[in-house]
Amino acid sequence: MKKNKYPLSWAKDNFSIKIFCSIPNIATGIILKADKTYFIIDPGDGILRDLNKEISIPEILSISDVFVTHGHHDHIGGVWSLLTYLRVMNKKTPLTIYFPKGCIEIVHIHNAFNKVYGKTLPYKINLKQIISSKVFRSNNVSIKPFNVIHKEYQSNKNYTIQVPALGFNFSFEDKTICYGGDTAFCNSLVKHAKNADLAIIEAGHDDDTTADMHMTMSEAKSIGYSAKEFFLVHVPE
Repeated sequence: MKKNKYPLSWAKDNFSIKIFCSIPNIATGIILKADKTYFIIDPGDGILRDLNKEISIPEILSISDVFVTHGHHDHIGGVWSLLTYLRVMNKKTPLTIYFPKGCIEIVHIHNAFNKVYGKTLPYKINLKQIISSKVFRSNNVSIKPFNVIHKEYQSNKNYTIQVPALGFNFSFEDKTICYGGDTAFCNSLVKHAKNADLAIIEAGHDDDTTADMHMTMSEAKSIGYSAKEFFLVHVPE
């Protein structure tokens, strides 16, 4: 287990990931690199600042894919600014945004952005709604999406509803990184984290909290120990 002090970094051969931050109700931001391919995962507020500290402008412009686990603001708060930056810096290659079916936040952000900047956009934005757990590839990386269980409060926190939410396994050559996103304890995450080279597991509740919104520290660790290495993220400050 790695200490929960951001940024968190992991690298094996030409496969690496860096978690700039993952703070509940504030922001998440992650960059994944496989050889010369860059992906962004859950671009929360501050993602542009962190990207520009981490990689060069040409590398930022080469980013091919964005992966969104769910539509809460702390995971997508930087989408608009990222799209705008790529426009201003004259990105030429397409950008694909993957998101769970029913995640209307991404659809609305894209529609509003396209309404404002669509006629002057130098690059193409492809929205890819994930409707199955089928493995797909982007560049030289295999991606396996899987459903997780995440909820949000409604009506002044009197009850909760489940929101569209995914985890992702990213595999490159013979290494796999499992990112669970935000989720309560669920069998799909147990399955996909097992034997991963790195599992990134949220632990949004302490062990004294009884709720089905996030995992407790004990639950998160029980899944994390099934992987070769793991990070605990989204731990309340």
